[in-house]
Amino acid sequence: MSSTAVESKTEQFANEPVPESETVDGWRVALILTGFAISLPSFLSSAQIASALGLRDAFVVSLLAGALLCAMGCLTAVVSVRTRLTTYLLVQRSFGRSGAALVNIAIALVHFGWFGVNAAFFGNAMVAGTQEVLGVTGPFPAFVVIGALLMAITTIYGFRALDRLALVAVPILALILGAVVVMAVQQYGMVVAPDPTPPEPMSFGIALSALIGGNMLTVAAMPDLTRYIRSSRQSVLGMVLSFPVAIPLLTLAAAIPVLATGEIDIMRLIIGFGLGVPALLVLILSTWTINSANLYSASLSLTATFPAVAQWKFTLVAGALGALIAVAGILDAFVSFLLLLGAIIPPIAAIYVIDAFRSNSTQAPVHWPAVVTWAVSAGIALLANSGYFTLTTVPALDATLAASLVYGVWSRAGRV
Repeated sequence: MSSTAVESKTEQFANEPVPESETVDGWRVALILTGFAISLPSFLSSAQIASALGLRDAFVVSLLAGALLCAMGCLTAVVSVRTRLTTYLLVQRSFGRSGAALVNIAIALVHFGWFGVNAAFFGNAMVAGTQEVLGVTGPFPAFVVIGALLMAITTIYGFRALDRLALVAVPILALILGAVVVMAVQQYGMVVAPDPTPPEPMSFGIALSALIGGNMLTVAAMPDLTRYIRSSRQSVLGMVLSFPVAIPLLTLAAAIPVLATGEIDIMRLIIGFGLGVPALLVLILSTWTINSANLYSASLSLTATFPAVAQWKFTLVAGALGALIAVAGILDAFVSFLLLLGAIIPPIAAIYVIDAFRSNSTQAPVHWPAVVTWAVSAGIALLANSGYFTLTTVPALDATLAASLVYGVWSRAGRV
């Protein structure tokens, strides 16, 4: 296929509004967001929270996280529906063209990191799955590279391919998780108390921070998907049907078998219940869906920043770099990655939402008020991560509140 043909098939409206003819109902995007929640990193974080807090407190944490993410997602989604613009173009209106390039390169690198995290989980689970089902141990790097290649090919064909993949993946994943919960209760009964010696001890506030921080990139980059929704009302419906539903349900689906069996590794749980082939489907479909979204958003950001380069080329490069990150061992630095993510991403969303609702748009190459607010807010979150002080006990929320206050006051004073 020629380069021109590929580009005509993969046009994602990176530098222009999405036409009304391309829009969809809000529930379609909600299904994709639900697919993001059903991922191996989410399985592990929910299992660790349940092990540390017990079933009741873990469920309360998930309800609060779902509500907070829904509120923040509604703001970014409504902004995107009103403008039909990508995250990059919204950021450009707030940070200036050169400032936006810096922000979006940072966002793209974060997407690469998430791709590497999920690719590493993909490789590890494939090694465990093939050992259990076929009796052979496959090479981790080969699984990562093959998986990354397939994910990149899917992403080249854009939002519509991702949408169709989610339509298939989410119902299957829900059925398999439901089966695991039923089997765990039947064999071990219902256990609600926390593990006396959890693998990752944490307080209620830290658990809430973990759930929110792990989803903040999705919230900030929401316009890349929600700009396809038909109306603001439909976008709010999409948010209500996604985070507040998916996060509590996933927490229960992870917590019940983990507390009943004492096994924290979700893939081992699924294989242990005799669901070898479905376990591989869980792995492939969940990581495939979320990693296609990571490549999709990363390539959109880079295409808008460097319009002379075709989007599909960025997708292939991003997939290759993500695979290298996975093989290099990003899981060894997973906690540090999440802490950094929670510091740098929330202020970006707060700034572009404030400007969108006030119809502000800068013409400056670098809009320093936005850049300074971003840096100060991220610094506050990093101080909270280090334990120096905190506003809410949740560093990602500290960053959001700081950015909203600083930039909101600055904007209201007429200085931006």
